[in-house]
Amino acid sequence: MNKNRRSFIKTGAMSAAGITLIPSMVLGKPLGHVAPSDKVNLACCGIGHRGGEIIRALHETGLANVVALCDVDMGAPHTQRVIEMFPDVPRFQDFRVMFDKMGNQIEAVTVGTPDFSHFPITMHAMALGKHVYVEKPMARTFQEVELMMEGAKKYKVATQMGNQGHSEGNYFQFKAWKDAGIIKDVTAMTAHMNGRRRWHDWDVNMGAYPAGQPKPATMDWDTWLSAIEHHDFHKDFHEGQWRCWFQFGMGALGDWGAHIMDTAHEFLELGLPYEVNPVKLDGHNPFFFPMASTLDFKFPARKDMPACTITWYDGVNNIPAVPDGYGVSELDPNIPPPSTGQLQPARLNPGKIIYGKDLTFKGGSHGSTLSIIPEEAAKDMASKLPEVPESPSNHFANFLKACKGEEKCRSSFEIAGPLSQVFCLGVLAQQMNTKIVFDRETKKVVNNPLANAMLIGPPPRKGWEQYYRV
Repeated sequence: MNKNRRSFIKTGAMSAAGITLIPSMVLGKPLGHVAPSDKVNLACCGIGHRGGEIIRALHETGLANVVALCDVDMGAPHTQRVIEMFPDVPRFQDFRVMFDKMGNQIEAVTVGTPDFSHFPITMHAMALGKHVYVEKPMARTFQEVELMMEGAKKYKVATQMGNQGHSEGNYFQFKAWKDAGIIKDVTAMTAHMNGRRRWHDWDVNMGAYPAGQPKPATMDWDTWLSAIEHHDFHKDFHEGQWRCWFQFGMGALGDWGAHIMDTAHEFLELGLPYEVNPVKLDGHNPFFFPMASTLDFKFPARKDMPACTITWYDGVNNIPAVPDGYGVSELDPNIPPPSTGQLQPARLNPGKIIYGKDLTFKGGSHGSTLSIIPEEAAKDMASKLPEVPESPSNHFANFLKACKGEEKCRSSFEIAGPLSQVFCLGVLAQQMNTKIVFDRETKKVVNNPLANAMLIGPPPRKGWEQYYRV
């Protein structure tokens, strides 16, 4: 082995002694000036749609050798682009087979599969000492996220959740403004995503899962189901449709919350809420997500910071009121204000409004930076704002450099885990249509035994039990 090849011991992974390097011609012309022997050998689970975007973004850093592709349907149209990029890379339909056959050639893994299947792939990879990049949210149940955090500590691997804004402008701005005392004494925040969702045309009186349909001939449906109970194939479980169902996905909150609430959650040190209250659930159904939701997440006082409530809004017409001075670019002057006198936007892009004691901040989603509102307050503060450093690496390069021991993951499971658990508690309140009172110390629901049991969720299917032990 090249003496310059970095040692994975320094990041806590398994010894690199058994790693077989993949020839550079597998990937065609190399990117940048990084020698193949100094790149991370990457296996990719879920190669279509968002999973494919992750693979391409990691490849474009020039820091990865893609050595294995895994997807339950290698014959599907949405997997072909990645297959065409890496035609000579070994392919697998079952991640367990991939690890059995190529484990000693894999150093890191991407997980771009549906929410409910993040957990077993990630646990398997970490137990083998592999670094993991997993799409947001981390997992489907509170207990799965808890086990993933424990696994990351035990196996000492680099972990990154895919809320890429955590490596962009908003991350560095929020931290700099918080450290400088610009963002302080925050008592409330609204977080909103009011776009149309896949389930908004569904019948809210649905009383059962849809009947099965013939599955694609090339698809390994049993592996797609992973640890959850058996369902016959249906088009509304497949591809992006899985996000609609409580059993498979995390709805609008899990999809967008990690891009909107992430920096406030980390830098305000919010941790876990003590209460989640479903203020509004329009079109509640026990199988799929509501037509509109308003959820209050209540967090206690922390250190020198006051108690804080985050109110989440989803649904096309479930738009939060905005303060005076919010701005006119997204407001329709032909719509009269509500009886409260507050302006009401006709359309509001995904984002947030943060209410401090002295200042109010308007923000978007992902890496969008904050602005102080109203404009007069922004002008008064202009000379007092600290310099905001530029990001040293995007989210994908940050992960790969962390695999090499050169950086620390900005959205590691230690950071992203509690955030994902906030979403798990919110989804639980949506599904059960009830207030959740949560003990932050014992990590138990104390007002509803069934809700407490659902933190763990149903038992895994036979053959998948081993992933639920660390």
